[in-house]
Formats: sequence, C-alpha cells, structure tokens
Amino acid sequence: MDGLRIAIPNKGRMSEDIFALLNQAGLNFPTKGERTLSVKTQNGKYEIIFVRTKDIPNFIHAGVCDIGFTGQDIVNECGLSVDEILPLNFGKCKMIVAVKDEEAYKSVKDLPDGIKVATSFPNVAKKYFEENGKNVEVAKVEGATEIMPRMGLVDAIVDITSSGSTLKANKLRIIGEIFDSSAVIIGRPNIKKELPDEINAFVRAIQSAIDARDKKYLMAHIPKAALDEVKSFLPGLSSPTVTTLHGNDQAVVIHVVVDKDKVYESIDKLKTLGASGILIMTVDQMIR
Repeated sequence: MDGLRIAIPNKGRMSEDIFALLNQAGLNFPTKGERTLSVKTQNGKYEIIFVRTKDIPNFIHAGVCDIGFTGQDIVNECGLSVDEILPLNFGKCKMIVAVKDEEAYKSVKDLPDGIKVATSFPNVAKKYFEENGKNVEVAKVEGATEIMPRMGLVDAIVDITSSGSTLKANKLRIIGEIFDSSAVIIGRPNIKKELPDEINAFVRAIQSAIDARDKKYLMAHIPKAALDEVKSFLPGLSSPTVTTLHGNDQAVVIHVVVDKDKVYESIDKLKTLGASGILIMTVDQMIR
C-alpha cells in the first residue's frame, strides 16, 4: 500500500479547519494552492484529495479514497454504506424545518398534506416527512434555499443552520429539528479490519490534536511550602510533574497541562502563592 488516501472538502471553512487539524496532528502536508487537486506528505504515507463536500461519501464508498472528512448531514443524505471512523467537534449545525414567520404552524405535525418543501437534502426530507405521516412535495434545490418561501415558490424548507442568522434575515422560523450534525471522519466499509494499524495510527494522531486544542502547558517556579495547595487547583492530567531547582531547596518547578479557559485564573492563584518564572505554551498534540 502506498499510503492512506484522504478526501477532504475542496473549499470553505470546514476545509480550512480540517487542513489545519491534519498539520497540527503532525502529518505535515505542503501548502495547498488555489487549484491544487491533491497533496502528499513528504514520506508518502498520506495523500489528500480535495473533493466537493457532498461527493466525499461517494469517493469513499467507491474505494477511490480510504477515509474522508465530511458532515454527518452529507452522510445521511447519501445513504451509502460507509464506516464512521471518528466524530469531530467542529462544523456543528442542525438539520431543520422552517416556515415563514407569519405562518400559524407551530410544529411539523401542523403542516397540511400537499405543501411544497425546498431542500438540498431531498432524501433526508422525504424520509423525515414520511416518518411524521406527511405527504409533501419535495423540490430539490442547490443553494439559496432560505429565500424561496418569501418568493412564494415553496411553503417550507429543510436546511442546515448553525447560528440561525440566515433564517432570521429571511424572516423564517424553525418548526422542527431533524438531527444534529457535525464533521465526521468516514471510511470505506471494513477498512478498520483491512488496515487496522494505519487507521489506528491516523485516528490517534487526529484525536491527540483535537484533545490538545482546549489545553495549555504551564510551567512555574513555586515555593515548596505551597506545593500541596497548588496541587488542589492544578491537578493536570493526573497530577503535576514536580522537579527540583538546582541550588534552591525552598522552591520547585511544576509542569502541568491545564484547560485553556482556566489558564489566567490559575496564574492569579499561582502569583498569590509566590510563583515566578511562569511559562504558558501551546500544546500541539496530547496522547493519553
């Protein structure tokens, strides 16, 4: 095998996030140009193929790529046989049903049969309405779904939303939530059995980078007498690493990984205990 072939979105915020994550995980891909179709790591162990987001499950299912990054919404829409390798904590959104603000409908149950629904996810929409006992006409559209109710072209939409700002701008109101979606790594069927070592190594690298994103590495000189109190609010992954200072019996050095949102609170507490030489560093990877 030449190496794992990885499909990622060819453009957009998710593409940028994934490419940054791969490099943070130590895969070290060269810079992507505007027209770049693929890049390889220098050792040839990994190759990225840049693909339209919605086509990634097809590439995986057909065996063109081994694994891919895409959205759970795309996976659900395609309905193809792929393995979920690892859920990711970004690209979060919801698949929703929305109508115009002034409509009286409070839930999907209130929608009459025969209405027209616009969506880029026709398979998801059809299945959802069937499960809710609704006979609706689903119209597949590509983009600009939110403007269609105001234009009088449809009665409702099924779409993804993260903040809801685009819905509000178009005076639409959510009356149903179908599922939550986020980025996910998928693989061709049985790849975890076919290439267990390669997949485990890749997942470990990605997970270590994800785990590190909310952490900081803190090092400080503290009075030895304050060590027990420091341990009470800086437990680290299990407990702080403590080392001695050459020629100083009254102080020690602590090394600890802390939550990013607790760094400055921790610094304040350390300073009140007489800490000095405090260093805060980013953590690229954290392997448990």
